Amino acid sequence: MAEAVLNAAEQPSAADRLRAERPLTSVKVLLAVALTIGLILTLNFSSRIKLDRDLGRIHARFSAEIETLLEEQQDLIEQLSYVKGDSYVEYWARDEGKMIREGEVLIMPISSGAPASAQKSTIRLVEFQTTAPEPENWQLWWSLFFDHDPPRLN
Repeated sequence: MAEAVLNAAEQPSAADRLRAERPLTSVKVLLAVALTIGLILTLNFSSRIKLDRDLGRIHARFSAEIETLLEEQQDLIEQLSYVKGDSYVEYWARDEGKMIREGEVLIMPISSGAPASAQKSTIRLVEFQTTAPEPENWQLWWSLFFDHDPPRLN
């Protein structure tokens, strides 16, 4: 019986027999390395392709926004040149400013449904300031030293 136990221990298992029959050669190692490198490169290229598609979408969106902003800029430039021109000044003076040229008469229609007392309303002249108020000296110095507006003193 001891001999049977010794014979059983001496016989290799099926996995050991496969390893013994197929030794690991340099060709197999090189093939495994090449497959690993190929897999890594494939994953890297696919992620780069996905990134390129995303960047293409972002580029298209920003290109469209730039085109819209350029059109808006062109419209604003045209509007600015119109506003700076004489035709706009004359339009404003006649329409909004109620100004007339020498020899012309300004006619302002009055509604007929208003009572007579409303027609004789007095015109009050109100004085107003057309420029921004000048800051005090201490506010200017504060802005220079601390690079922000001074605190409110309320």
